Amino acid sequence: MIAAQAKLVYQLNKYYTERCQARKAAIAKTIREVCKVVSDVLKEVEVQEPRFISSLNEMDNRYEGLEVISPTEFEVVLYLNQMGVFNFVDDGSLPGCAVLKLSDGRKSSMSLWVEFITASGYLSARKIRSRFQTLVAQAVDKCSYRDVVKMVADTSEVKLRIRDRYVVQITPAFKCTGIWPRSAAHWPLPHIPWPGPNRVAEVKAEGFNLLSKECYSLTGKQSSAESDAWVLQFGEAENRLLMGGCRNKCLSVLKTLRDRHLELPGQPLNNYHMKTLLLYECEKHPRETDWDEACLGDRLNGILLQLISCLQCRRCPHYFLPNLDLFQGKPHSALESAAKQTWRLAREILTNPKSLDKL
Repeated sequence: MIAAQAKLVYQLNKYYTERCQARKAAIAKTIREVCKVVSDVLKEVEVQEPRFISSLNEMDNRYEGLEVISPTEFEVVLYLNQMGVFNFVDDGSLPGCAVLKLSDGRKSSMSLWVEFITASGYLSARKIRSRFQTLVAQAVDKCSYRDVVKMVADTSEVKLRIRDRYVVQITPAFKCTGIWPRSAAHWPLPHIPWPGPNRVAEVKAEGFNLLSKECYSLTGKQSSAESDAWVLQFGEAENRLLMGGCRNKCLSVLKTLRDRHLELPGQPLNNYHMKTLLLYECEKHPRETDWDEACLGDRLNGILLQLISCLQCRRCPHYFLPNLDLFQGKPHSALESAAKQTWRLAREILTNPKSLDKL
């Protein structure tokens, strides 16, 4: 048993060195190329409208606010200033979303974003995005990369297609630090020892983002006033939870397997599903020793089996907001074929670790 485990870990480490590192290097190269173009477009936007200031900065070879969705798809979060005059309200009526309401006694004229405030005093995510989309469209025509970049049509999101190969979504957002959403108040669960009080305090201090984008739970009813809502996002908090042990290595292997074998019609699975299941696995295995290098194979198998179970039940709850289903709106047939493909993958890795050479 121990020998089989060691063999799997050896093969996984080899896979990590050969496949995952190559994937990382290729993506890093793409990111540099993509960010040059996006920065140029955003510089042009800022000239027209100084309220939209580019926050895409490189730090330690990482771009702050950039999320890799897949090797050809990225999201750049553009942080907006001055949320101060608004109260953050999440009463749970819209899973995964919250609204920003003008504080009592504040006049809308006190806000930097005065023309995007609705009659009932809400700062409209949709109105801000619509204005931003117009500015980006104009900037694309003017910027020095105009030959290689164009807007993606037929969407209310702000998406750029670059060199006909890459798609980048640019999402206006507010950073919320020092508060924690009510809809995530149950976290951490009292009977689970992970991640421990110090890490919990760090994560809650890290806060979350409010994004102006179409909400999972609102697909199909975007016309109502609810489309003024903002989407909750916990990227930095999640990254902080995944520090230490072989957690990030495990995530890297999962992302690489997904890119190579689970990129399926209907796009049932993305890297965020992998990250979510890894967080749940951390709860199931709360001890740090469970995340030693020697346990990499066990943790990976656990996550793949959990993924199959979620695909079969057609439900994958968000880690911090369990009322939000990350499979919502995905075609059932796509989830089914993903379950079968994941099962084949898991069986292959478990019964024959050497097969990783070919995967």
